[in-house]
Amino acid sequence: MAKRDYYETLGVSKGADEKDIKKAYRRVAMKYHPDRNPDDPDADHKFKEATEAYDILMDRDKRQAYDQFGHAGVDPSMGGGAGGFGGGNFSDIFGDVFGDIFGGGRGGRAGPQRGSDLRYTLDISLEDAVRGTTVEIRVPTLAPCGTCNGSGAKKGSSPTTCGTCGGIGQVRMQQGLFQVQQTCPTCRGRGTMISDPCSSCRGQGRVEKTKTLSVKVPPGVDTGDRIRLSGEGEAGPDGGPAGDLFVQMSVKAHPIFERDGRNLYCEVPITFVDAALGGELEVPTLDGRVKLKIPPETQTGKLFRLRGKGVHPVRGGGVGDLLCRAVVETPVNLNKQQKELLREFQESLGQGGHSQSPRQNSWFEGVKKFFDEMKS
Repeated sequence: MAKRDYYETLGVSKGADEKDIKKAYRRVAMKYHPDRNPDDPDADHKFKEATEAYDILMDRDKRQAYDQFGHAGVDPSMGGGAGGFGGGNFSDIFGDVFGDIFGGGRGGRAGPQRGSDLRYTLDISLEDAVRGTTVEIRVPTLAPCGTCNGSGAKKGSSPTTCGTCGGIGQVRMQQGLFQVQQTCPTCRGRGTMISDPCSSCRGQGRVEKTKTLSVKVPPGVDTGDRIRLSGEGEAGPDGGPAGDLFVQMSVKAHPIFERDGRNLYCEVPITFVDAALGGELEVPTLDGRVKLKIPPETQTGKLFRLRGKGVHPVRGGGVGDLLCRAVVETPVNLNKQQKELLREFQESLGQGGHSQSPRQNSWFEGVKKFFDEMKS
């Protein structure tokens, strides 16, 4: 029976690259694997056929010979020098394609694992967030044991290579046609064994410790921004590299200002006399104070923009503004004379007083229109 074309077997074109060939083989092999098709007598043949095609097309020399001479170029019995499938490399092929599923492909010796990353929430004032500052923080973490220098073995001794996995940290198990890599059950993936553990860390190589670190906070940070301190996380097990520390900013509420991006907002209470006649007030900023002119007939809600008095964002861009919202304040605790003066003022407005209160007049007109529409 004539062999099928290798490209046809995998369902790829002759110009397919290695990535496409590997992807195609994964799909076909998973479809026809005998363990998945125990009742299909053709599955085993198709699976081996696909694996043979993959073996040839993933080897540059074999593929070149196949493209030039066909099956004769890769068949040793017909003089082909590249060597066909069946030379004992099936486990390497299958591990290369499916290694990420079954816990690693051919992989070498297991290296020390990286330590975990840590997160620290730093509460800072609005002033420090805008101007920048340097603060010291105390972080509980796992640090290398000083007694054994992170090896986990008692001083004067050292870990020994695991006899089960030979120091690789993984063992291969045969399951039918599959050869699967698993974590070594003896050393649990470490690759080494400790017969005489360190008394300080009990063989863990790490101890609990609180570190004091200096953190430089750049100007313009805001809540949610993070600063990464490389290598300041937990130490890795078995002498592995440390993880990172992420310092997350949390800007505390301010009694006067509220931040929105690059802009600052604040409410400015003004007397109803200043609101009616106009006046001048001193307004605080993060770097001092400025004079704010209140024009006559100012209403609650009016925004005054003080340009360049906001925040310079940490990611660059122009400085924001300070927006002051006027809040007209009603006087309280009036004495008898003050109340009488206000009544006289109200009477002086007469029936035409609504024209001097435009918002009130507009509101009453809207209410009247609303009830008229309800009646109709």
